[in-house]
Amino acid sequence: MILPVIAYGDPILKKVGKEITKDYPKLDELLDNMYETMYNAYGVGLAAPQIGLDIRLFLVDTSPFAEDEVFSEEERAFLKDFKQTFINAKILEETGDEWAFNEGCLSIPDVREDVFRKPTITIEFYDENFEKHTKTYDGLVARVIQHEYDHIEGVLFTDKLSSLKKRLIKGKLSNISKGKISVDYRMRFPSQKKKR
Repeated sequence: MILPVIAYGDPILKKVGKEITKDYPKLDELLDNMYETMYNAYGVGLAAPQIGLDIRLFLVDTSPFAEDEVFSEEERAFLKDFKQTFINAKILEETGDEWAFNEGCLSIPDVREDVFRKPTITIEFYDENFEKHTKTYDGLVARVIQHEYDHIEGVLFTDKLSSLKKRLIKGKLSNISKGKISVDYRMRFPSQKKKR
């Protein structure tokens, strides 16, 4: 089932997510719905806060980047096959010299800005079967993971921008929070009453 993506301005996007257990209600169904929602919106990552849940869960599928000619053949092969569910993730280390990449976010449509992040991360997480992993990633995969990880920490990519950049996009962000934007996927805006 395709879920609405929560828009910028909703307080859920600023909450730090809570850890979950393997007994979390309907976890398999939730993961299926999240993947379906992400693919429907042509995303490469989606975090639980973006669908209204303040839990430490996000997923990544970098296969859309595999077509991009800026990456080497080896990088494209890795991006094509990288699909991972992250539960109760904890970044243990971020290393290297920060590099800029133009990021966007399904919760903040039509806003793209260069964000600086370290190129290599080591992260501990549980997969969808609640098996524990500690892995090191670099490059674009690390960046997508860092972006989604920020969501479960209550941080948006716009929080990482300079005060000047923030002022320049203030109007766009205000329009998004008011629902004054056209998107081709389901969204829920803070101005809309929550349907429960």
